Amino acid sequence: MADHPYRNLPDSAYWRRAVAAKSAAVDPLIGEFPRIGRTDNVATAGSCFAQHVARHLAMSGFNYLVTERAHPIVDADVARAAGYGVYSARYGNIYTTLQLVQLIDRAYGRFEPVEDVWIGPDGRSVVDPFRPTIQPGGFASEAEMRADRAQHLGHVREALEKLDLMIFTLGLTEGWRSKIDGAAFPLCPGVAGGVFDPAAHEFHNMRTGEVRTQIGAFVEKLRAVNPHARLILTVSPVPLAASASGNHVLPATVYSKSVLRAAAQEATEDLDNVFYFPSYEIITGPQARGRFFADDLREVTEEGVEQVMRVFLRHAAGLEAPLPEQAAATAADDFTTGVARWVETMCDEAMLDGENA
Repeated sequence: MADHPYRNLPDSAYWRRAVAAKSAAVDPLIGEFPRIGRTDNVATAGSCFAQHVARHLAMSGFNYLVTERAHPIVDADVARAAGYGVYSARYGNIYTTLQLVQLIDRAYGRFEPVEDVWIGPDGRSVVDPFRPTIQPGGFASEAEMRADRAQHLGHVREALEKLDLMIFTLGLTEGWRSKIDGAAFPLCPGVAGGVFDPAAHEFHNMRTGEVRTQIGAFVEKLRAVNPHARLILTVSPVPLAASASGNHVLPATVYSKSVLRAAAQEATEDLDNVFYFPSYEIITGPQARGRFFADDLREVTEEGVEQVMRVFLRHAAGLEAPLPEQAAATAADDFTTGVARWVETMCDEAMLDGENA
């Protein structure tokens, strides 16, 4: 039999051996991956799915970095509803790489968007356009919002400068931006505050090259203040809640996730200390047979999240099973009593579907 490059490859290279012959518990991660020490400062940011990663890191006893905390007397549920502890700082969901780049530029005073205050849906409260759902009921005044934002951006700087490792979950390519200065909004103006104006706002669906360029720009800016920072990229498996692209939401979702996945791959191949973790593949791959999605085919079940984190902790920390404290916390969590149940996340993108508004 003639020799060729496909002979004698490891089992992971063959679909039949690596996927078809396995259960849903496929571990698709091979190659170099960063190790996380118990004292390493681990920061998170990104789309809704990133909240699961943050929660499990904290439950597993790792040093999950949170620089922006609520006052100790504030009830834990109230604090979480206001975005405290959901991510490393109170920036809410960061769906696009453009938002991420602009966040670091705003934190260091390099970008000051022109449209930087919105009136809330009630016509009285004040909303931060770049964190439109972060304050339940909105801020009482523009002055209060600006003071909170200034404090918040200080905590963002602190997180960026202290972190040893950042996990960023890429969520969307679709977004809305200002026609004046390109400021990227996490939600379309008019959904959770502000007034939509076609003369001032435009829809943009990013391409692979744009996303790759923005990842590179963020890494460069991060390394300028934290030279040894490492970055793990992952793609959210959560489909789009709605699409303004003019396409059916299903192919729109496939386009968005394909662009993000391709850009992440290019970034990991081109940039030092930037890695990819396949949470998207673990949840959406054929081997899962859809079992990791809730009945709405959008939210990820706790079983799926646990499988993602099991693979992550195996490679990042050498853990083959949940730690005792994680198992205890999971058992006590009402959301994890059945594999069909899902853990609630603060996902303001769902507001784009009128039935959820």
